[in-house]
Formats: sequence, structure tokens, C-alpha cells
Amino acid sequence: MSLEYFIARRLITAKDYKSSISAPIIKIAISAIAIGIIMMIVSVATGIGLQQKIRDKVSAFNGQIIISNFDNNNSEVTLTPISKNQDFYPNFKSVPEVKHIQAIASKAGIIRTENAFEGIVFKGVGGDYDWNNIKEYIVEGKVPDFSKSLNEEVLISRLLADRLNLKLGDNFNTFFIKEEQGKMPNSRRFKIAGIFNSGFQQFDATYIIGDIRHIQRINKWSSDQVGAFEIFVKDFDNIKTTGIQVYDQTSSTLDTKTIIEKYSYIFDWLQLFDFNIVVILGVMILVATINMVVALLVLILERTQMIGILKAMGANNWTVRKIFLYNAFYLIIRGLFWGNLIGIAILLIQQQFGVVQLNPENYYVNQAPVYLNWGYIALLNLLTITVCFVVLLIPSYIITKISPVKAIRFE
Repeated sequence: MSLEYFIARRLITAKDYKSSISAPIIKIAISAIAIGIIMMIVSVATGIGLQQKIRDKVSAFNGQIIISNFDNNNSEVTLTPISKNQDFYPNFKSVPEVKHIQAIASKAGIIRTENAFEGIVFKGVGGDYDWNNIKEYIVEGKVPDFSKSLNEEVLISRLLADRLNLKLGDNFNTFFIKEEQGKMPNSRRFKIAGIFNSGFQQFDATYIIGDIRHIQRINKWSSDQVGAFEIFVKDFDNIKTTGIQVYDQTSSTLDTKTIIEKYSYIFDWLQLFDFNIVVILGVMILVATINMVVALLVLILERTQMIGILKAMGANNWTVRKIFLYNAFYLIIRGLFWGNLIGIAILLIQQQFGVVQLNPENYYVNQAPVYLNWGYIALLNLLTITVCFVVLLIPSYIITKISPVKAIRFE
């Protein structure tokens, strides 16, 4: 253990520490470090958590890349069918980043009950549909099985079920408008097999999920005709590159669109969180650094006589500076310890109990999601230590200007 470190520890633990002028300043500095790391950890965890949760919800109900006819691109319902006999289906081998592909079709309709009615989009899916993407949102019932005979069971959202006064196991009639003018609407009777609640009102108020063969029969399509293909990728961060690769591997009659393009207004809004997080990090580090600089200056001024004595005994400027830098480093570590402890505790409580609730109309989720990753927590701590320590080199330079003779006589 170096002499500088020993003196620094004695400086911190001196008996007159609590009664010294610097005591309240040091406490404020430690508190600023703790509050700063709490704010940084919470802002990054909730910001990234919200981005990922909304991204996953949009993907679960739409896929991550959509292949459709050009005339279907701006519509939630299918206008022109696509043949399932494609080189990329059922396995998209030419693009390694594709994890799964599934065929779907959509058709607008109206659910009519004795006391209410709601406009909906019936999303037809088949045996290739990956239910794992929406299982976490199913709050009642089960997932229908569309791999065998034509199935009358559907999934409906909690929002639509409450509006229509329906519950699990109920039957209801749905009317589908035909594109040909003057034609009577098609009627289908469905049974509620499960109820989902995504918290994403745009989807909850719109979609019911059922057997794709109903749409094929209503539209008079053959069994190998579908409305579109939904693709899920292995790494969402590379979705733009994968989207271009998928587009290059499809025929000229088909178009591809990523969910970032389809729901650009949502993802543009999510990008604002990155800016907000950077601003919070900058402000918190700045506040913590200013407080540490003030604390170090007060310590230097309060220990001017000690500095003079050390210099008179032969200590060079860098040796004395290291004593105060060790002292400041110890205070930073104390602040980080309490900040990390409190910050991680807050995140764990939110993760387990969902204390902070959000308005789904504004945030698309019912509660503040948390992304807890030890890597970014360690990085935030390292960033705070590095910035504070580098900035503290500036006020410690004052020590080089202190004369031993004047310092010993300093009162």
C-alpha cells in the first residue's frame, strides 16, 4: 500500500472530519454521485425497456418484415392474393438472417352482438403461425389449433371483449363486406377460445385472430392463396439490411416492408428516447462532476497547512496531488455504491411488481418496462469514474501553486 494512499485514508477518516468545514460539502458530493448513477441506471433501463417492449409488440402482431403485393402495402386488409408456391416459402434459405416465415390474410368485418357492434380486422393464420410471439399477451383461454380441420375458434382482445360484453367461450357473429357492390355480406359465427391483452390499443381495438381458411372461402381463393407473408429475423438491429436482402430475393411483383417503415411514426417516436437518455446521462455526470470539483477544492483549501508540511518534508507536487485524488476517488466509489444499490433495487421492484403504471394510449404499454443488463450498468459506472477522475485533475493542479512556507503559516 503506497504512502499516498495511507495518508489519503487518514485524511478521510480523521477525527475532525465530521466537524470540519468540508463535511457537508463532501456529503453533498457523495449524494450527487449516488443520485446521478440512480438517474442514469433507471433512465437507461426504462428507456431501452420501453423501446424493446413496444418493438416486440409491433412485431408480434405484424411480423418484422412483410411481403405483400404492391396494391396491399398501405392497407390493413388483403386486396389481392399471393400464391404460397414461392421459392422463399416455407423456408427462406437464401437469407440466413430469416428465422421464421408465416402466411397470413386479413379482412375487415363487423362484430354484432345484441347490444353493441365493433368494426374489426380478422387476421387469418394457419398451421405455420408462430404463437410464441403472442403467448405472453394471452390472459385467458388457450391458443386455437389451425393445423387440422377448419376451426371456428378465435382470439379476441380484452378491450373488444369488454366493449361487446363477451367472455371466454361465448359465440358471436361477424359480418364481412364483399368487395362487389350490391352483394350481401358474408356472415361467420366464431367462438372465443382465448383473450389477449397487449396493452397496445391500436392492435387491441382492431384485431381478432382466426383460421385463414375462413378468409380463403369468403374471398373464393384456393387453398394455396394467401394475403401476405410475415417474416421474423434473428437480429432486429440488422432488420434494415435483412429487409433489403429479402427484397432482392423476391419476385418483381412483390414488395417488402419492414415494420420500421410500416410504423415509422412509432419508431421515430422511440428514437427520441435515445436523445433523452443521452441528455440525462450528460446532465447527471455534469452535476456529479461539479460537486466533486467543489468538494476537492474545499478539501485542498482546508488542508493547505498539511500540503505545506508534506512539501517541506520533500513530497513533490504529483505525490501531494495523488493524495487528494485518492481521497476524491474514495468519495466517488462511496457514491457509486449507494447509487447502484438503490438504483438496481428500484428496477427490481418495478420489474417484479410493476409499481409505475403508464397510460397505454400514450406509451403503448400498461407499466414501465425494465431492461436490466449488468453490462450497461458497469459501463455507466466506468464512464462516471473516468469523467470525474479526469476532470478532477484540473482543480488538483492548484496544489502545485501552493508555497510550503506560506502554507505552513496559513490560517
